[in-house]
Amino acid sequence: MIHHVALPTLPADVSAEVAFWALLGFSPVEPPESLRDRATWLQSGSTQIHLLYTSEPAHAGHVAVVAPEFSTTIASLEAAGFSPEARTQHWGAERAYVRSPGGHLIELMAFPPAT
Repeated sequence: MIHHVALPTLPADVSAEVAFWALLGFSPVEPPESLRDRATWLQSGSTQIHLLYTSEPAHAGHVAVVAPEFSTTIASLEAAGFSPEARTQHWGAERAYVRSPGGHLIELMAFPPAT
């Protein structure tokens, strides 16, 4: 299980990132006091996204998020002005890619591969 993913984020993009991640079911949580001036944390279930403040954007890799209500999630993103791009189904799961306001590549999948 992955507990968290850290994403370098420009301070100017933090508010838009928080709103974006809310569309995927993530809510703000308090980071430890020693990190409050360096990061914003979001959580859904036991998974966290750490938006680490940076002066230079970095967009390598991607975050894969399971969206059990896939069609509803896609509709919410589109209503908020995002353009999810349908991808080839893997494991029978619908998938799409979308960029967050800070430029991070997010893969959405209806369900994870069977283990």
